[in-house]
Amino acid sequence: MFGWFLFLILIAISVATAGHALLEKRDPRSALGWVVLCLALPGLGAAGYWLFGVNRIRNRARRWQARGRGMPWLAPAICPWAQDLAGGRIPFRAENFAALLSLADAVTRRPLLQGNHVDILHNGEEAYPAMLAAIDRAESSVCLATYIFDNDASGRTFATALKAAAARGATVRVLLDALGACYSWPRAYALFAGSAVRVVKFLPFSLSERGFYVNMRNHRKLLVVDGSIGFTGGMNIGDRHLVQRPERGRVVDLHFRVSGPVVGQMHEAFLEDWHFASGEAIKAPPYYPDVVAGGEAFCRGISAGPNEDFEKLVWIVIGALNCARRRVRIMTPYFIPDRALMAAINAAALRGVEVEIMLPRRNNLPVVGWASRAYLGELLEHGCRVYYQPAPFVHSKFLLVDDDFALIGSANLDPRSLRLNFEFNLEVYDRRLTRQLAAHFNGARERSRAVTPAQLTGRSLGRRLLDGAAKLFSPYL
Repeated sequence: MFGWFLFLILIAISVATAGHALLEKRDPRSALGWVVLCLALPGLGAAGYWLFGVNRIRNRARRWQARGRGMPWLAPAICPWAQDLAGGRIPFRAENFAALLSLADAVTRRPLLQGNHVDILHNGEEAYPAMLAAIDRAESSVCLATYIFDNDASGRTFATALKAAAARGATVRVLLDALGACYSWPRAYALFAGSAVRVVKFLPFSLSERGFYVNMRNHRKLLVVDGSIGFTGGMNIGDRHLVQRPERGRVVDLHFRVSGPVVGQMHEAFLEDWHFASGEAIKAPPYYPDVVAGGEAFCRGISAGPNEDFEKLVWIVIGALNCARRRVRIMTPYFIPDRALMAAINAAALRGVEVEIMLPRRNNLPVVGWASRAYLGELLEHGCRVYYQPAPFVHSKFLLVDDDFALIGSANLDPRSLRLNFEFNLEVYDRRLTRQLAAHFNGARERSRAVTPAQLTGRSLGRRLLDGAAKLFSPYL
């Protein structure tokens, strides 16, 4: 009798859990999977759903945002340019980009800011000296967030500079992702032991309230010094980004040095993450620098992550693709588009827009490379051009639309960046920067090999089956 009673309780819990999945899961495939699992495995399926299927981080972060807990000054803002600015050639006042401006106003909490300057830094050879020089000049504060901080020569050099800044009296905060910190041994946070540097791990693995999350990692790369100069992009900290070295495992990448008012938004993004990870109450809003003399870039910081009510980065990327009139250039190391993104890319090509996509020839994550290849045939069929860059592995990522718009930062075009991780990007209206990135893209294209339909159809059956099998797991790669 007791066994039947327990079985009925498990059935009731499983049915209730299946109902919760039906109501809460926006993706019907995810909802169907959990419903089937709950009903097929009474008790076990429900336990799996409540352990892994409910985004507690999203729920917690939403509550914190709604209350403004610890950051009372944080409030949504919209871009003032749509109505107030007249005269001159302002790209986002054009018909197509005006629509993108309205979309970004609607889905971000930050306004577009004028008077900024953005410099491109190539690889660790250019980025690291610039970042270290800024840290060495720090007077009041240094805020560093990174996904990977290797305990190697580059990592130790950064640690030394950060500890010296703290010893001078600057407030130094270092936010390391708990999973990214596992890429090297000994762990990088051990480099700061006994110093005045404050080090916090983002979502450390535990069996407590925050749980054990392999996904929802902080993939942002932010360095803000004295609230006046910022660095962001795709580059982590480690010797792997020093491409002049002969060792295997080198990574080619771009980083960006930013000055102007948008640095305040970068600082704000860091403080939000710091508050979430450390619990420290942030009393005062970040300093917003004055416009830079000669700064022609209009910029907006875009914080995206699983704590948001909607996938704002997906919407902005699709919105930007829909605004294209002449050309789209995409460079990314990890390319696993969902159906909406594929439709936007193909629709742009079918409208007559020149669409070019640059991918690494050999991916450092083979299964991602296999899944990416499964999408290329459809893109070529609709008129897109795809190129493979030769080794070393190229980690650079940006999106260019026509001659006016650039999206730069930490996000790749894959589900992990667009839905599962915390990312930070900058949207930039600046013809100077767009020309420079376009020249970089064109130079990479000259060294690359175009992908043709014949190459894809000529793959062996085993290779095509491998790519198709990897594609099945695209939502989780």
